[in-house]
Amino acid sequence: MIVTLSGTGTQAQVVDPSQTPDASLPAGRQQRTPDDPWTEQKKRELVKKQNERREQEIKQDTDKLLELATELKQYVDKTNENVISLDVIKKAEQIEKLAKSVKDKMKGQ
Repeated sequence: MIVTLSGTGTQAQVVDPSQTPDASLPAGRQQRTPDDPWTEQKKRELVKKQNERREQEIKQDTDKLLELATELKQYVDKTNENVISLDVIKKAEQIEKLAKSVKDKMKGQ
């Protein structure tokens, strides 16, 4: 601990050396105090919960994809070669959006 007296007054400033920047290091590379282990544990738990939530969302989305694909198949089976239903196009677009969402979640985005 360093005690600094300022001027002629009786005020003393107590400086904790661990809080002062190391002048030997460049400004962008100042030493940081290590994180509290409790905080690290909380961070790991948070990441784990986020991964579990993402996995659950992926499962729900893939179930929905299966449902939409089945509906699309039924719509296609009801149409003939001359008529494409607007429902078929809408269903295909829903599948496309949901599939992209699942892909992004799997990448962790």
